[in-house]
Amino acid sequence: MNTLNNKRRKQSQEIIEKVFIQLLQTKNIEQISVTEICEKANLNRSTFYANYIDIYDLIKKIGEKLENEVSELYFDERERHYNSNDFLKLFKHIKDNQIFYKTYFKLGLDTNSIIEKYEYDSNLSKIFYNDRFIDYHIEFFKAGITAIIKKWLSNDCKESAEEIFYIIQSEYTIAKTHI
Repeated sequence: MNTLNNKRRKQSQEIIEKVFIQLLQTKNIEQISVTEICEKANLNRSTFYANYIDIYDLIKKIGEKLENEVSELYFDERERHYNSNDFLKLFKHIKDNQIFYKTYFKLGLDTNSIIEKYEYDSNLSKIFYNDRFIDYHIEFFKAGITAIIKKWLSNDCKESAEEIFYIIQSEYTIAKTHI
């Protein structure tokens, strides 16, 4: 394949995504048109449609891109079937990409949560909870951490990634002592 065309295509996609995310900061999805995105991106509509079926396809691909980035954070652990319980990597990524994550949640893409990309530590749960009602615990944990991330983002990530990681560790420690 032509490397120059691949580079241009990728640049076009990045510009389209950036413009769309900027527009989402002040508008609802329904208020944004392909024409407006193209005008602000200084691209032709044909360029948009060469990359996306419509705005909802753009949304889907933005979500997939973020989820893939999060998945890459834990690639080595998944390959080695090891869970370090290191949410600090995730929190640093969130702090560095706040606008992207705010958009992710604003678009409701968290139904296939980024937390799904972080494999729950079932070995640790066996130690703490004897695997009793573990499916419920996993759901509670995922919902809780997602809520903390959303709260942190709504506060413009004023706390450090390390402080948020400490909060998660503290909650997990408290939970295991009450079982």
